[in-house]
Parts: sequence; structure tokens; C-alpha cells
Amino acid sequence: MKNFITQRIQQAWLAALLLCLCANPGYTQFVPENLKELGTLKTRSAKEIKSSTWSIGGETMDRDYTDYQSYKHYLEPLGAKRIRLQGGWAKTEKVKGQYDFAWLDAIIPDAYARGVAPWVELSYGNPIYEGGGEAKLAGRIPTSETALAAWDAWVSAMVNRYKGQVIEWEIWNEPDLNKLNKGEEFADFYIRTARVIKSIQPQARLLALGMAGVPQLGFLKPFMEQMKANNALDLIDVITYHGYAPNPDTSYPKIEEMRSFVATYNPAISFMQGENGAPSTPSAVTIGALRQFDWSELSQAKWDLRRMLGDHGRGIATNLFTISDIHYAAGDHMVGVNTKGILKTNPDKTIDRPKVAYRAAQHVFTLFDSQMQAQLSKRPQTNHPDQSAFVYTHQKTGRSAVTLWNHSARPAEEYTPQLTAVNVQGSFRKPVLIDMISGKVYEIPKNQWKKKGKDYTFMDIPVSDYPVVLTDRAVVDLKP
Repeated sequence: MKNFITQRIQQAWLAALLLCLCANPGYTQFVPENLKELGTLKTRSAKEIKSSTWSIGGETMDRDYTDYQSYKHYLEPLGAKRIRLQGGWAKTEKVKGQYDFAWLDAIIPDAYARGVAPWVELSYGNPIYEGGGEAKLAGRIPTSETALAAWDAWVSAMVNRYKGQVIEWEIWNEPDLNKLNKGEEFADFYIRTARVIKSIQPQARLLALGMAGVPQLGFLKPFMEQMKANNALDLIDVITYHGYAPNPDTSYPKIEEMRSFVATYNPAISFMQGENGAPSTPSAVTIGALRQFDWSELSQAKWDLRRMLGDHGRGIATNLFTISDIHYAAGDHMVGVNTKGILKTNPDKTIDRPKVAYRAAQHVFTLFDSQMQAQLSKRPQTNHPDQSAFVYTHQKTGRSAVTLWNHSARPAEEYTPQLTAVNVQGSFRKPVLIDMISGKVYEIPKNQWKKKGKDYTFMDIPVSDYPVVLTDRAVVDLKP
């Protein structure tokens, strides 16, 4: 009974905090003219969603820049099915040969119990060993034989300890940021690490690189060549990449270049967007990628939605960066607060409240689970060439969904929606339009759509500079 009461208190507390989204000073609600509001999308927790490809970033706890105990209550209601964590060799082994896993023991089992599967990135270096690399972003990898042997031992201890809850291991983060890390050398480091993992957990899924740049062929080509020379290409299940663009929709030509290049070595290697998100504050406040622009919580939410659904419509799994604002300390690659978190922090790293982007991400994770299958060979047509449009089939109902947004520029603080004609092959009976920021659901009146066989035409659909979803009422659960 005590646990039940505690859970209900936490749920009520979170619901109260989420109310602040409606009153956020940077958010002007999108209200379509002439469309009847039916209600608000009912979101689902991670435990209520059977499966999906979505991940949320939980990075930098290896350096104590975020506070898991403060944000963990927001994790399950968010709805992401995976969380990216960083293993923290230097935090775990502060005395040679002695491991203190208490900090990870308080995180990995807890996230797993909340229905969110951890995938763990193994990094960074450990300066207690000569040639052990640096315990920071853009640091050097371990290079001395003594340090490499200690690295192998730590990786072995990690996998043995968490193999029951972790199936995916990512080897390092953004090695290409440090110009001393060369692709060929990193391949040797990757191979030895992968073999340690596989010797303990043969079914492990291995994620390579976490590339900062895309396509960064100057690093990627020698890496792939060395992997090939060692007959080790089968040790790569997924290549992860980052790459931040002011307009997220401009990212895909470079991503396709990288995918095509890797396919010449092994077409079975898949790709995952391993880290991407936008800041939520003006340039003078935030640090990290995209800091040269002014942002707000609204433009952050728009950017995140466009990147998530731009990836998803192309069949790319996505890790949204990140759940909490990150407080970088002196001695790292940068110092200050990276405001890409979808939870706003206090100066002590505890959580102040959810941002607009938290709610937007909930809507994506709720709607686009494994039941919503992208039709990669089909594209809806609109009368605006500066729009993105993707079509899906909802497996349970057989109905269709179309994502739509204007992709011409970086998300704006104010934007007048384009009245759009949409032509799509699909299945609709009671079409509705969903605003992916507010979660509001609107009925499409009969005089705004027509059907001829499997061809549907929708008229005067308001499309903004962030995704709206045209789907069927059967796909949507509304809040009571």
C-alpha cells in the first residue's frame, strides 16, 4: 500500500509540473481555424509501450554533470524505451584494480525496472594509468599496454556485471573530436574492446564510433579499412553518429553519403542517430553545439520534433539528446550549462520542471511505437515543395498516418502555417490532425477531404514549421 501511495503521489506531482507547459512564456499554441478540437492525445509510459526504436540521452553522469536521482521520476512517463548511459571508467576505478560500481548500480537496474533499457557507452580514459587517456569529452583513447590491459579488465567487469540488463554496448564517444585519435588506431582499440564484450556476452549488440562529424571520411575510411583488414567488420552491428545542423532537415545528404560509403564494406551494418538535440536558451546562456544561435523552449521543441520524425520517416533509430540540462565543469572540453535537456535544471542539477520539448517528445514516443511502420518506398505529395512528408501504416488498426512540416529554415519563434493540399495512398475513415507540441487533436471535416480507391486528397491542412500528424481517429487515444 505504501508503494502504491508513493507512486500515486509521484504521478500527481509530475502531472502538476506538466501543467506549466501550457503557460510557458515562449509557447504560442497552434490553433487551426475551422477545425473542431476533439481533445488531447493521451500519452503512454515506457511500461505501457511494448516496443519502439526511441532512446533518450542520459549522458555525462560519469562526470557528475547530471543527477539521475532527480530526473528518474520523469523517465518512465516520457515513454522512450531506451536510455543512453556513459560507463565512466575513471569514475569506477579510482584506485588501480579496485572498482566501485555503486553509482551505476543505482542507475542501470532502476532504469531497467522503469521499462527503459539502458545501452551503455564505454568511455572515457583513466589518467591513473600512464597512457590511459583522458576522462573527458574529446579526450585521447588509452594507448599504453598497461592502460589497455586495465581497460580490457574494466570492460570485462562491466559486461559481467550488467549483461542481464544491458544488451547494447557503444564503444567510445566522438573519437574524431581529438585529432590525435586516428581512424586506424581507433579500429584496433575497437576490435579489442568488441572481442572482450563478445567473449562474455556473445549475443551483445555492438555500436561503433558515436561520430561527432558526418560523414568525416578522413576518420571513417581508415577505420573501416583497418576493420576490413582484420576481418572484423562483423563486429559492427550499428554505426552511431551525431552531427548538429541549425536546420535539422539539411542533415540527410551527408548521412546518406556516410551510409552509402559504409555499405561498400558491409551492407548489413545499420545506422543510428546516436545523439542530437537543440538548446532551449539564448546563445549567451548555453554551451555546446548550436550555441551560436538564440533558442527558446519553443524552437527547441520544434527542432527536436523535426529531427526525430525526419529520422523516423527514413527508418533511422534516434537518441534524443538529452533528458536533463548538463552542467559541464572546469577541466572538460567546455564549461557551463548545455541547455539541450528536455528537463530544466536548477543550479544544483536537480530538476526544476519539464520543458515544452518534454511534452512534445512524449507525443512522439506515444504515437510512433513499433505499431507505426514507415512506408519507406512511398511519399505523400503536397503542393508546397518546401515541406517534408512521410507516410505510415498503423499495424493494429490498418489505418494510415502522415507527418508534415515545413523544412525550409531553422525553426522560428513565430510561423504562419501553410494551408496545404495532401495526396496520399492509405486508409482513413475518420481523419484527424494532431499538433505534436500541444497534443491537441482536431477533426478534419468531410468537406476537406475526399477518397478515390486508396487515394486520399486532403485540402487546406494547416502545416507549420514543426510536425503535425494527419491520421485516423482509430489510432488515437484521448485523455479522459
